Amino acid sequence: MPSAVRLIRASTLSDVAEYAYAATAPKDARLIFLAGSCPLDEDGATVAVGDYAGQAAACIETMKRALAAAGATIDDVISTRVLVASARQADLVTAWEVVRDAFGEHDVPSTLLGVTVLGYDEQLVEIEAIAAVTD
Repeated sequence: MPSAVRLIRASTLSDVAEYAYAATAPKDARLIFLAGSCPLDEDGATVAVGDYAGQAAACIETMKRALAAAGATIDDVISTRVLVASARQADLVTAWEVVRDAFGEHDVPSTLLGVTVLGYDEQLVEIEAIAAVTD
């Protein structure tokens, strides 16, 4: 089934950003607000300790499972916020590249933030997302 999400390109804005600048969903869409996806295994332990890319990949997998539980896929995501516990831009870029690659051509509007700390021991990355589906 095609996604309810429509990505919007802004020709008057820089094309340097690796995502659409806006997205919409039809008025009858069901919105799905996901909790932050964390790099945790089934037992609640942080995975890929010390590895920004590994934790970003684990967050994507967690997000995909949460989306599936809500009846959605990654193609139904309308926006993301990627949180990275680091003051180094290179660490943010490392995590972002994993997220960008996971979304592929469905390059939803996104915000990338460096934060001081995240909620779990040794957690470096968390991804928040909103999705939209039509049932």
